[in-house]
Amino acid sequence: MSDCTHDCSSCGEECASRQSPQSFLEPVNGLSTVRRVVAVVSGKGGVGKSLVTSMLAVLAQRRGLKTAVLDADITGPSIPKAFGVHTHAVGTEDGILPAETPTGIKLMSVNLLLENETDPVVWRGPVIAGTVRQFWTDVVWGDVDLMLIDCPPGTGDVPLTVFQSIPVDGIVVVTSPQELVSMIVGKAVKMAELMHVPVLGVVENMSYFECPDCGARHSVFGESHVEEIARAHGISDIARIPIRPKLAAAADKGLLELFDGDFLDGLCARVCGE
Repeated sequence: MSDCTHDCSSCGEECASRQSPQSFLEPVNGLSTVRRVVAVVSGKGGVGKSLVTSMLAVLAQRRGLKTAVLDADITGPSIPKAFGVHTHAVGTEDGILPAETPTGIKLMSVNLLLENETDPVVWRGPVIAGTVRQFWTDVVWGDVDLMLIDCPPGTGDVPLTVFQSIPVDGIVVVTSPQELVSMIVGKAVKMAELMHVPVLGVVENMSYFECPDCGARHSVFGESHVEEIARAHGISDIARIPIRPKLAAAADKGLLELFDGDFLDGLCARVCGE
């Protein structure tokens, strides 16, 4: 229509623009091929989202997949530390080259671009969102079977940018065993539904502590509600990660690639598209 304002929210006409809405998806770097993308999200901070992202990447790499991690948590990057990567990313005329872990997992994080790892990132939302897009479009990822995106907590600018700019095949929601979390998980799941992205599974971190002497399980942070949450949202895949000091120590020392445990094996198969 000649008098179109391009504001579909205030218009009832069934025009071509409304029937074929504009896509905001950005093309991946021209020298890269990424076959599958899975975002790891959480409704609140401190539930171990980066730990889950890193563990899934390690398991996928062990399965023989060429794996990469895009650290979209710009103001709280922790992925490089978990893998013991302290080098700087290198720029070329083709784009930015990601760092690699000892087992070959490719990483891109803002910490790889800072002069000092402890320097704060004091940027406003649009700049942060633009950086996440550039990690997708300007980084020479090469040949990747599975890319995991570590999103910041909540449903704000960055998760929205990830869902709109990158062709995400599914998400994994990370939670903890507290009643309050069920409401927060619901927000993350509903955001994924609004963006038409399937939820592949829910991970309950810090689920229980297993006594090394008698093997009894203790619910340190309260009884688990993950099954109720999953059932309420029609999610079939559930994983539980126990409280294990050795696991946290491995991440702190940059040795996460050496972790053992089958907590995420079932979910990893779905994340990998098997």
